Amino acid sequence: MSPPSSPSSRVAPIAWLILVLAMVCGALWWWRIGRPVPLPDAPTARIACVSYAPFRKPGETPLDPHAFVSPERIDADLKALSERFDCVRTYSQSFGLNAVPAIAQKYGMKVLMGIWLGRDKAFNDREVTSGIATAKAYPEVIRGVIVGNEVLLRGEQSPEAIAGYLAKVRGALHDDHVPVTYADVWEFWLRYPQMADSVDYITIHILPYWEDQPVPPEDALQHVADVYARMKARFAGKAVMIGETGWPSEGRPRRQASASLVNEARYLRDFLRYAGSVDMPYNVIEAFDQPWKREQEGTVGGYWGIFDVDAKPKFSMQGPVVEEPNWIMGWYAGAAGAVLFLLAGFWRRDLANTRSRVALAIAGFATATSLAWQGRRMIFDCRNPLEWVFTGLLCALALLSAIYLARRVAARLAGASLRLPDRRLRFLWMFGLAFYDLLLVFDGRYRDFPLGLFWPPAVGFLIASLMETRGNCVLPIVEERFMACVLPLLAAVVVAQEIGLNPSTWLWLGVNLATAGAVMIEWRRAVRLQPHQAQAAYQ
Repeated sequence: MSPPSSPSSRVAPIAWLILVLAMVCGALWWWRIGRPVPLPDAPTARIACVSYAPFRKPGETPLDPHAFVSPERIDADLKALSERFDCVRTYSQSFGLNAVPAIAQKYGMKVLMGIWLGRDKAFNDREVTSGIATAKAYPEVIRGVIVGNEVLLRGEQSPEAIAGYLAKVRGALHDDHVPVTYADVWEFWLRYPQMADSVDYITIHILPYWEDQPVPPEDALQHVADVYARMKARFAGKAVMIGETGWPSEGRPRRQASASLVNEARYLRDFLRYAGSVDMPYNVIEAFDQPWKREQEGTVGGYWGIFDVDAKPKFSMQGPVVEEPNWIMGWYAGAAGAVLFLLAGFWRRDLANTRSRVALAIAGFATATSLAWQGRRMIFDCRNPLEWVFTGLLCALALLSAIYLARRVAARLAGASLRLPDRRLRFLWMFGLAFYDLLLVFDGRYRDFPLGLFWPPAVGFLIASLMETRGNCVLPIVEERFMACVLPLLAAVVVAQEIGLNPSTWLWLGVNLATAGAVMIEWRRAVRLQPHQAQAAYQ
């Protein structure tokens, strides 16, 4: 029989298994995202048209009414874009963007010129007046004028009001033979088919990732083809252009639609082959990543660009694509974590044995690979210094919590008798997890899953609870017991919201189950063995 202070022969193998699995999963995840993924080549690296917005540098945003982009900046951008694109689409006449047609003419490019419509009538009137003047000045450059972008989707104007703006622009540009259109997601054209009478051609947006029923990248091309054919049939006699299509390279998955660099490359290559085969007018969103969009659409909003914020191509149109070329850094982080955890237990006598040191090294590797994953997410997710500091502090807390728990587990595996762990630390993590669960349930469309942050303490608390002896049996406080019941339910709702198709939601459910399981184990043990004594000991 095992001594009272040592883990039972049944529990110790389970603890070792969990530790090893955590280490192996961390190592495999980093290895996997570093593998080149073979993809079919695009027929050409040249693209017909691309959405252009210059707001890619820190602090730049069209949400600032005083924002302004210099002609020199636009000139440099269009000069670079002209090597890959025949046309650019703009969305507004403000912020200096009315200079785009003149500069585009210099580089032999065409322009799908946007006139922005919102709630403010005075602003709309200024946009229309400026747009008409610009189109009249450069009619040979303007491929089309897009009066309003997703205004119906945002609910900012009625169809009748938009039709009025369209009539004004069409009337002013009739003699210049410049076609005028309105752009919105394809479903809203079907909802308001009368809008077709106000335009020269139909401009639809098809974004498989953002569909109400998200489409996985493998099926996205067929979805686009089906929608395009449906719109052509519904609006027979009108030309139909895809005004926006693309795929994000970063952000949270939506069901089976995963935002990744590989999937962005896959989608664009597939789409270019399809567009070339049917001779279809189209525009890809977008030229550059737009960090400011993360305020409105979460992480994913900032990563639809073919080029990054430094105007560098994110992937090639030929050959394999690698999600993370620096994947080995995850393994380096794991090795550093193993060393750190060993050092954290170096001076403790109860950890000066082979079994404890192996456990510490494994736990350190697993923890560091998980937090390295979270660190990689921070590069894409954090929008400002405050978010960097806040998330960094949470990662530091997760690391310290994991070290504390790993030392307990390693000592217990070696048979050491320990005092009760600090329950306040577990309560803090449970509270944070419950709070984020509620955010995901009620406002989760644009929220990422901070799996790398919550996994280390969740696994640590679970193993620590498994390793506790009968002598340390204490009934968890009522708040912990309540959250242990609620956490899995909230996480299950998140899984159900994505109808079980999003792998990240299942991992998130695992985090909640592990955290809640630690409390359930102690609760069950205390009630079965010494209910009255355990309650008295806690009080």
